Amino acid sequence: MTLKQLYQDIYQKFLEKKDRYQGYDFQESPVGSATPPSPTFAEKLKPWTLNRPSRLKKIRQARDQRQQDIINIKSPPPANR
Repeated sequence: MTLKQLYQDIYQKFLEKKDRYQGYDFQESPVGSATPPSPTFAEKLKPWTLNRPSRLKKIRQARDQRQQDIINIKSPPPANR
């Protein structure tokens, strides 16, 4: 089977349905999407809070960890010997 024949049925279905396709409504969010988890704190935020630096540090750590998780998706898992 050649590469051209591999997806021929999929392309044929697409060409048959392309005139009836409505398009994506960008105002509607996709089903199943979720907001990333946000860090939680023991006490509620107040305008006069004194622990602002530690709260910002915790938020930055959560952000950096999320970015690192995304970067690690492309990396293969380490081989255990």
